[in-house]
Formats: sequence, C-alpha cells, structure tokens
Amino acid sequence: MSTIWVTILGLTVATAAVKAVGPVLLGGRDLPERFTGVIALMAPALLTALAVTSVLADGDRWHAGADTVGVAAAGVVAWRGASVVTTLAVAVVVTALLRLAGLP
Repeated sequence: MSTIWVTILGLTVATAAVKAVGPVLLGGRDLPERFTGVIALMAPALLTALAVTSVLADGDRWHAGADTVGVAAAGVVAWRGASVVTTLAVAVVVTALLRLAGLP
C-alpha cells in the first residue's frame, strides 16, 4: 500500500473519530455560541486557503500569473455584490484575455 493511501486512510479514520467524539461529549446539549461562530467560519477559511494555494502555487514555488489576476478580478466583482455566475464569468474572461495576451 502506498504512502498516500495510508495517509488518506489515516485521515479518514481521524476525521470519523473527531466527528464521533463531539456528540458523545456533548450528550445532546447545544454548543456555546462562541464555538458555533468558529465552526461557521471554518468552511470559508478552508475554501479560501484552497483557492489561494491553487492560484498561487505552481509546483514547489509561488507563482502569480493570469489565473491570479482573474481570481483577484472575480474577488472584486463578488465583493461588489455580483452573482456567482457573473463572478465566474469575469474570472474566466480576464484569465483568458491575459493568456491570449501572453501572460503565463
């Protein structure tokens, strides 16, 4: 079994254990609001980290190019209140135009 599959299996078991411990420890009680707020912010934080690393990482080095500018433009459009479809379209068009212009 390769190292990656052992890692995936280990993380799967650890995730299941963490998810099982919560209900056992709480015993049907509600979480305090402070924890609920943190849990609500975890998914956006992880999604942002994933987006940043996939946009800025190129193998084993950091890289900024057309895709970085496209995501930044989409972020500005989303911040201004555009729909998800419009935001995605802006990212695609800006990235495509910059790559057409020769930016890697």
